[in-house]
Amino acid sequence: MQPWETVERARAPDGTELVLARRGDEWVVRAAGHVLMSSRAHGSEEALAALALERCARPRAVLLGGLGLGFTLRALLDRLPGDAKVVVAELVPELAAWNRGPVADLAGRPLDDPRVRVQHGDVLARISEARGAYDAILLDVDNGPSALAHAGNHRLYGDAGVHACRAALRQGGVLAVWSAGPDERYLSRLERAGLEARSVTVPARGPATQGGGGGVRHVVFVATAPVQVGARRPAAPPRKGDAGRGPRPHARGARGR
Repeated sequence: MQPWETVERARAPDGTELVLARRGDEWVVRAAGHVLMSSRAHGSEEALAALALERCARPRAVLLGGLGLGFTLRALLDRLPGDAKVVVAELVPELAAWNRGPVADLAGRPLDDPRVRVQHGDVLARISEARGAYDAILLDVDNGPSALAHAGNHRLYGDAGVHACRAALRQGGVLAVWSAGPDERYLSRLERAGLEARSVTVPARGPATQGGGGGVRHVVFVATAPVQVGARRPAAPPRKGDAGRGPRPHARGARGR
C-alpha cells in the first residue's frame, strides 16, 4: 500500500500541530494524530450547506466558520446567487493557504470566487461583532457541540455562543451546525434561545447516489430565527434538484471524517 506523504505542517493557536498529508489522490488533515477532515468523506460538509440554504429565503450574506478542505464553501457557492457575499472565518491561516495551494482543486478552487472573503481569527469574535448581519451562519468547528476536542470551543456552542449566533442572524435567518453526533442538550439550547431547531442525520461520504449511503453518519443542526409579527419574510427561492439530497430527519451519527 502506498505510504502517506506529509505535505505541510502548521500549528493552531493552542499549539496543536496540524498535518496536511496525501496518499495518491486522497488528502487528509490530521490534528494530534487524528483525522480532522478527508477528501474522501465530505458528504456531510456539503449537506451542511444544502440544509442551511434550504429554508433561507434570498440569502445574500453568509458566514462560514471553519474552511476545512473547501467542500462546504463550494456547496454554498454553487447554491448562492451571484450578488451574495460569504465571509469565511478560519482560525489557522495556513489552512487557507493550503486551500489556495496544494488542495485548491479538490473543491474547485472556491477561494478564487469573488464572492468570498477570508477573515483569520476566532469565528465567535466575528459573530459577536455582528448584529442582524447574516442570512445564514454555518459552523463546522471542532467536532461540533457533541464531542469537543478543545475545551475552549465550548464558548461557541454554549448558551452565550448560541445567543450571539441568534443576535447575528437577520429575521428568518438560519444557523446550521455540523456535529460528529447527536446532542439533545445542544438542541434544547437552541430552542431556549428562541430558535426553531431540528437535527438531521446525514451520511459522512454523501448521498447513496454517490456511493455514500451507508456507513458513518454525522448530524447537522438547523435552527431558524423567528420573524417578527407584521414583518414580511421573502419567499424562499425554488429548490435546485440536488439542494437537499441525502439528509434524513432525526439525529444519529459518529465521527468518521
